[in-house]
Amino acid sequence: MSEEKKSGNLIAIITMFALYGMVGFVTNLAAPLGDVWKAQPGINGSNALGMMGNTMNFLAYLLMGIPAGRMILKFGYKTTALIAIACGFGGILVQWLSGVVLKGATCAGVPANFFVYLAGAFICGFCVCMLNTVVNPMLNTVGGGGKRGNQLNMAGSSINSLAGTAAPIVLGALIGEALKKLEAAKLAGTTADVSVSDVSLVMYIAMAIFAAAFIVIAFLPFGDAGRESLSNEAVPTFSPLRFRHCLLGVIGIFCYMGIELGIPSMLFFWLKDGPLAELAKTTPGLVPAAVAGSVVGTYWFLMLVGRLVGSSIGGKVSSKTLLVCTTGGGLLLVGFGVMLTKVNVMMPVFTGNFSSVTSIFALQQVPLTALLFVLGGLCTSIMWACTFNLAVEGLGKYTAPASGLFMTMVVGGAVFPLIQSFIADHCGYMASYVVPGFCLAYLFSYALFFSKNVNTDIKVD
Repeated sequence: MSEEKKSGNLIAIITMFALYGMVGFVTNLAAPLGDVWKAQPGINGSNALGMMGNTMNFLAYLLMGIPAGRMILKFGYKTTALIAIACGFGGILVQWLSGVVLKGATCAGVPANFFVYLAGAFICGFCVCMLNTVVNPMLNTVGGGGKRGNQLNMAGSSINSLAGTAAPIVLGALIGEALKKLEAAKLAGTTADVSVSDVSLVMYIAMAIFAAAFIVIAFLPFGDAGRESLSNEAVPTFSPLRFRHCLLGVIGIFCYMGIELGIPSMLFFWLKDGPLAELAKTTPGLVPAAVAGSVVGTYWFLMLVGRLVGSSIGGKVSSKTLLVCTTGGGLLLVGFGVMLTKVNVMMPVFTGNFSSVTSIFALQQVPLTALLFVLGGLCTSIMWACTFNLAVEGLGKYTAPASGLFMTMVVGGAVFPLIQSFIADHCGYMASYVVPGFCLAYLFSYALFFSKNVNTDIKVD
């Protein structure tokens, strides 16, 4: 391979890694960003309204999951990726604009620029849905396929997790500083405002990465290898939902999103508004939002650890066994967590500071509940992969259309956290964990009793 081609491939791989990271970062941007809006007049601390950005982000999957696959067939991987990146840049730009336009105006009793923010979150949802569909095969092709392509995708997933970890940590720090200014203004008898403008830094960075990725991919000599095989696949006779284990597995993916997002999203709000707010009264310098962001960031960091461990044992342990163990463990962690809110422990918190080995983690006093919920990240890390493997087992030619259904069911990330935040507003934060608890119970039952293919009479070749 010539040095020029090697250099081109390296640039392409780095770009794909950046896009993998942006999927994780943009996805985890919405929930903590909702905390900025909770401080706005008219929203008045509503968890349900604060979670609406996350809802709009994942609602896009319902509309874009299947069309994204069709776009690949019509336009190819490269063009679809460019459209996705343009959507990402536009979505972040619209969210940034929500901090500078329509200030002081109201609509339906809430700030008018809140709807601008929701529109931006919705556009970002289209972006991450399309990127999730195209980045994996693009990186596999750039890497040359086979073990090398698989290795690169595993590395990309790790970067996705790291970027997802960074989002609540960085935003928590910025939001914490903005809220400190707000409190100081109140004590001084003056007025101050907290808006999206206070977290503009992360949006500038995101837009810069999207812009750079668009330019690089536009000039990459990247073909659409594999696109022709997709378009020439035999049209299945039946819907994959005719298979009971696939139907229940699709519902399982829908429920999984309520677990993965439900545990950390409410944990951030609960810690910031409750235990850490109380602790800040006796601990000078403690910023509740920043610490809560670090705690939630640790959850996403443990998801990375879980994926690395899962990939190493996945060839030796069945998906059914792994899913039974992780969902059962998740149920225990959530159940005990809800009951142990009054017990405090010192927890190692991932800070995201890599300046030295000792600065990566720091000890922080938190309720035992937080530690148990964060450990849930180890469990949720491989639930998607295990559920997918069980649901497509024995599908043959029905696997491809089933994959489109799985992507559509990511809309569960919009539905369940919104239900959970509504319960939190009316019944309390801990009561809201009945939602991820229900989802965990469903996946546990699916893995144990309903994951076997009982429709072996349907021809799949």
